[in-house]
Amino acid sequence: MDSQLQEIKKRCRILRINQTSSEGVLWNYLRNRRFYNLKFYRQYPIKFIFDKKINYFIADFYCHEKKLIIEVDGGIHEFQKEYDNIRENVLRGLGIQIIRFRNEEVEKNINQILLLLKNII
Repeated sequence: MDSQLQEIKKRCRILRINQTSSEGVLWNYLRNRRFYNLKFYRQYPIKFIFDKKINYFIADFYCHEKKLIIEVDGGIHEFQKEYDNIRENVLRGLGIQIIRFRNEEVEKNINQILLLLKNII
C-alpha cells in the first residue's frame, strides 16, 4: 500500500473518531444497513486521477450501491465554496451523486432529511 493511501486512511480514522454531533445523528440512522438495507461508509476515501496523479476526496458518508455521497456541512463550508464546487464536479464526473445538508438541518430536521434521502434512492 502506498504512503499516500496509508495517510488518507489514517485521516479517515481520525475523522471518524472526531465526528461532529450532526454526523453522529445521521450515522445512527445510516449505520449497519438501517436505512433501506443500504451499506453506508463514513469518512470514506474516494479515489480520482488528476494530472496523471492519484488523489482522494474524503466523503462524510458514501453508499457504493447507489453511488451517493452525503455531506454534512459546518460553517467552514461558507468559506470554501469554490473548493466544494470543484470537488463536486470531479465526483459527478465519476458518476457519483452528492447531497449536502447543513449541521443545523441534520440536528433539527432528521426525519425530513431521511424522507428526502428515501425519495432520492
